[in-house]
Amino acid sequence: MTLWIALAACLAWAVLLLGRGFFWLARNDDRDAARLPDPPSWPRVAAVVPARDEAATIGATVASLLAQDYPGEFRLVVVDDRSTDGTGEAARAAAAGDPRLTVLRGGPRAPGWTGKLWALEQGLGAALAETPNATPDGAPDYLLLTDADIRHAPDSLRMLVRRAAAERRVLVSLMARLRCESPAERWLIPAFIFFFQMLYPFRWSNDPRARTAAAAGGCVLLERAAFQRAGGLAPIRGALIDDCALARRMKAVGPIWTGLTERVESLRPYETVGPIRRMVARTAYAQLGYRLVALAGMMLALALVFLAPPLLALLADGLAALLGGLAWLAMAVAFAPTLRRFGLSPLRGLLLPGIAATYMAFTLDSALAEWRGRGGMWKGEAGPRTDPGPV
Repeated sequence: MTLWIALAACLAWAVLLLGRGFFWLARNDDRDAARLPDPPSWPRVAAVVPARDEAATIGATVASLLAQDYPGEFRLVVVDDRSTDGTGEAARAAAAGDPRLTVLRGGPRAPGWTGKLWALEQGLGAALAETPNATPDGAPDYLLLTDADIRHAPDSLRMLVRRAAAERRVLVSLMARLRCESPAERWLIPAFIFFFQMLYPFRWSNDPRARTAAAAGGCVLLERAAFQRAGGLAPIRGALIDDCALARRMKAVGPIWTGLTERVESLRPYETVGPIRRMVARTAYAQLGYRLVALAGMMLALALVFLAPPLLALLADGLAALLGGLAWLAMAVAFAPTLRRFGLSPLRGLLLPGIAATYMAFTLDSALAEWRGRGGMWKGEAGPRTDPGPV
């Protein structure tokens, strides 16, 4: 039996290394955007930032957006989603009177909508209504959706629009560089990026012929006309994995592109394991379509791929131990490029089984929260149970 398990683990890693879009190389990033041509004229852009109780970071986000070197018309709408910590005031202070900023006080969440998507919906309504003369010709050509804890390099918007225009992409998304300083962050954050790319290989997502569709919700640029053709946010209003649900809708109307970046960074600190657990647990069970059978299957698959190799290498004998060690080595090799992006030693790849076990526990926690009626928590509110599951 152990030999068959070892063979299955080796086969699984052969498929992951060679047959899943080479996701582990972490090469799909935005560095090539600087070589793309400028558009003949720079389109109008409106950015929308949903923010609830984000006074600690909203100032840096607003300041970075208003400091963009973007040559075209740009406006910014911050949706203060009933904050109690002075988020709206912090946003206004960071803008220092810049007329391009509008701070909108959000209303109660509409039935069937997640908190973040309802805040975005209100902000998009304001962004479109505030265009000159409120005519279609004056509407923004692109919409930038970005989070309240994201800091943008001065050229990030210009590079986003450049790629969208040059490659005719209806969605361009950048996965923000997450903070990786505390012990909890160094233990878990690189694997978060690794697992996301394993689920949604960027090479496949960026290929118009493939069904895979991925986006990173912290930074998403949308072609406004295509977004409206896709139905806006209403069709995905209850989706907890809203970024990938939006990517799937947008890919149905045109090509999309998602990649890694150094231009956009998250300011959110994760000093302990708890906040990372909550971030993962919010959507993990939704990713499985709220299906107990899918949860059990996922646990077995993760155990085979990540837990069995080191156990076989250390505890089995003969060929089973050799194959287990080979699968463990393949795991470490696959994780190494992501570790290097975070400035960490590739030797940490040997610890991936323990990291995977931690994420397995987070997934179980997500299922337990859903069964207790506390699933999809966002800023203290439980989300609707309407997520379509994997996309």
